Amino acid sequence: MSLLIADLTSAAMSEFQEKLRQQHKDSMHRELEALLVTAKKEEAEISRKDFDGFQKLFHRFLQVKGPSIDWAKIDRPPEESVQPYDKIKAKGLPDNIAASLNKLAVVKLNGGLGTSMGCKGPKSLISVRNENTFLDLTVQQIEHLNKAFHTDVPLVLMNSFNTDEDTKKILQKYKHHKVKIHTFNQSRYPRINKESLLPIAKNMGLNGDHAEAWYPPGHGDIYASFHNSGLLEKLIAEGKEYIFVSNIDNLGATVDLFILNHLMSQPADKRCEFIMEVTDKTRADVKGGTLIQYENHLRLLEIAQVPKAHVDEFKSVTKFKIFNTNNLWISLPAMKRLQEKNSMDLEIIVNPKTLDGGLNVIQLETAVGAAIKSFDNAMGVNVPRSRFLPVKTSSDLLLVMSNLYSLDAGSLTMSKRREFPTTPHVKLGSSFTKVQQFLARFESIPDMLELDHLTVSGDVTFGKNVSLKGTVIIIANHGDRIDIPAGAMLENKIVSGNLRILDH
Repeated sequence: MSLLIADLTSAAMSEFQEKLRQQHKDSMHRELEALLVTAKKEEAEISRKDFDGFQKLFHRFLQVKGPSIDWAKIDRPPEESVQPYDKIKAKGLPDNIAASLNKLAVVKLNGGLGTSMGCKGPKSLISVRNENTFLDLTVQQIEHLNKAFHTDVPLVLMNSFNTDEDTKKILQKYKHHKVKIHTFNQSRYPRINKESLLPIAKNMGLNGDHAEAWYPPGHGDIYASFHNSGLLEKLIAEGKEYIFVSNIDNLGATVDLFILNHLMSQPADKRCEFIMEVTDKTRADVKGGTLIQYENHLRLLEIAQVPKAHVDEFKSVTKFKIFNTNNLWISLPAMKRLQEKNSMDLEIIVNPKTLDGGLNVIQLETAVGAAIKSFDNAMGVNVPRSRFLPVKTSSDLLLVMSNLYSLDAGSLTMSKRREFPTTPHVKLGSSFTKVQQFLARFESIPDMLELDHLTVSGDVTFGKNVSLKGTVIIIANHGDRIDIPAGAMLENKIVSGNLRILDH
């Protein structure tokens, strides 16, 4: 009898939940339709496509219960599915590599703002080296490739509503460069109230406070928005077969001819449709997504999908040895096929935010690498660390501005004068967070060729031609200030207390 009651209760519960889900779906649909009424005529069609994509994601979000991964089913990827880069490089290059390059387009993810580094506007417009911005360096790299091989590799920028206008203004300056530049916009999705699960937007406007009602839904949106923009079709019609996708702030993500050749030299029936570049994990990368084998498919496992009890295991460098650099090589025909069949079931990342007024909202996002499980003959390539050089903080910026790297045709490479290939560990305190503050604290960027570790905290400035070697720790306590004098050489030193240098 008790079993029957339990069965009835669970049936009643699931019926109740199904009704609740349907209510949420209906309410969301009504709200979105009401928002569309407020759209400008020229935006209405795009907004409707965006909302269609959002509703699919929202419906899936309502169905999901708990973590999408059964931890017991996780295996390490089989050896052949993650190839070492050296093995791919050992094949060498054919004489006609230019023919392969002509089948490639380079896509840079350009949706992010520079706010975390204290900059207004798109992050790609921050100067990182010799007055060159991320975008300048990208254009220089591809132009160099096109000139060297007499090819026509286009650059495609995936902008967001946050970056599109500013980026387009800047693109004028590349008119006479040997590189075709296309742009398309990722979708604009409504942030939803955590309690009511309804959009917080009152209309489609983006002005003033209203901007925070919207968000770009993560880089997993590339598949739908690229397809919706018509650019996917256009590139296929132009004979392009693959795209190389990477974050615009990863200065190590240049076109690699050996990986390209590997893709192009596979037999037609075994064509690899997706390559994810991974690299060995260090303690600094414990939060990065990793490749796993799951139900006979390669899958990307992100920290957001890991059950709480297993987070430490996920972060361990011993069990999960590699992480995703987000440098991806993707087949365009395969992308078109999967998008048209609507068969890319990307895991949903629920990103909770608290707005300035204290309102709790959620953003539903997806990751571009999560699609690896949907593509045929997908694989990972374990690449050298040099292909992962992201600039997320001023500490990263100090590294790429220093003499640790030399710049050639838009590409940064580790200086030959550095004796070991690892990058120093740099931690700059909160006085250096914003790019403007950071630049004001260095009269010139120190010589860091022999540096292993640098920690700086508090009110610290550096004079000209300072040299840092070994482990250097500089700590100015609250109320103190330390001016490192011009020409100083610090090797394995801890500097603390107060040191003022005043102009006479």
